[in-house]
Amino acid sequence: MILFSFYDIMRYDILVWVVAIPLVLVALALAIAQYRQYKRLSAELKQLSKMKSHSIEYELVLKVMKLCVWRYDVPTATVTYESDYRDTSEGLMSYQVPLPAVLSRIMPEYEEQLKEGVQALVAGVIDDFYMQYRAHYPQSEDTYWGESYALVDQRDVDGKPLAIVGTSMRIDDRKAIEQDLIDARNHAQESDRLKSAFLANISHEIRTPLNAIVGFSDVLPQVEDAEERSKMVVLLKQNTAQLLHLIDDMVRMSELEAGSGSVKKEHFSLTALLEEVAVRYKERSEETGIAMTVEADGDDAELYTDRNRLLEILNQYVNNALKFTHEGRVTMGWQEKDEMIRIWVRDTGIGIAEEHCNESIFERFVKIDEFVPGNGLGLAICRSMAESLDGRVGLQSEQGKGSTFWVDLPKD
Repeated sequence: MILFSFYDIMRYDILVWVVAIPLVLVALALAIAQYRQYKRLSAELKQLSKMKSHSIEYELVLKVMKLCVWRYDVPTATVTYESDYRDTSEGLMSYQVPLPAVLSRIMPEYEEQLKEGVQALVAGVIDDFYMQYRAHYPQSEDTYWGESYALVDQRDVDGKPLAIVGTSMRIDDRKAIEQDLIDARNHAQESDRLKSAFLANISHEIRTPLNAIVGFSDVLPQVEDAEERSKMVVLLKQNTAQLLHLIDDMVRMSELEAGSGSVKKEHFSLTALLEEVAVRYKERSEETGIAMTVEADGDDAELYTDRNRLLEILNQYVNNALKFTHEGRVTMGWQEKDEMIRIWVRDTGIGIAEEHCNESIFERFVKIDEFVPGNGLGLAICRSMAESLDGRVGLQSEQGKGSTFWVDLPKD
């Protein structure tokens, strides 16, 4: 039997502690190291998560704005497109294009200015650059409006630019809006000018027949000669009719602009309508020695449209034709043209100069000859009437040889 003395036990106890303490210290050191590693990894993960979030937000902004981000490397003269959301919904990531290839897509009138801007950036003359331009789509002759911002990103020890960063986007919609605004402004200015001319003209047109009506009305009771009284009555009727016609045109134009009055379509004979107009103006044409005739392209045509509006267009055309025709004839007719029927009024009158044979003649308040009576509303009424019937108006004329005014209407 082996007996351990107190000293032996103490010796073993000390040995255990001598061995255990280093082990505990080692374990504690490992635990501390592991904890530090955990904290570092946790921080890195948080940083990566934050960077990823920022990257998603960055790409989202580019996508919503339809931007392209690029970098120009000065030493290699290479443009690297890092994200291009101009054409695709997902974006084209990181592709390179030599600078000459980029410049070759710029329209000639903008290419030199863009080159100068890039050269100024590379030379360090300027720190940023902005420009709008027109360019071709890649591998296409179609063009678009674009704008680019650029600024110096990196420099060498001497301060010379090494890299330039920038953004580009397509601005066709913005340019279209700008052009619409410019057109609207020009139209408003022109409309204001025409309205001023109209007020001056209309005051004259109203005052002339009104003065005649008032003057002859005052003199008429004092005239005893029957023949002279008869002439005055005729003049009174003529001036009254002229004044009523003027007011009717103004009221009709206002109604058309306000959109009042519905289109009432019906079936009717086109030849019969033209003959009705000829009969209406027969007396006036005979007084001036102008022949009124009707021509037709083949058999009679049946139209389905608003008869009264077409009749008003023809009345305006014929009235103008008789006003500017001093000899010869006024002819009405029609012909089929694709899916439309063209109804025309042709005269052998003074004609219209080539520079006035365009759409502007159908604008409101336009008069080619300010010395000829009229208010400049008749042809504008014709165009508005035709458009309400899904048609269009136009003219052909040669100065000194007469004019042809026409209206194209759907067959049914």
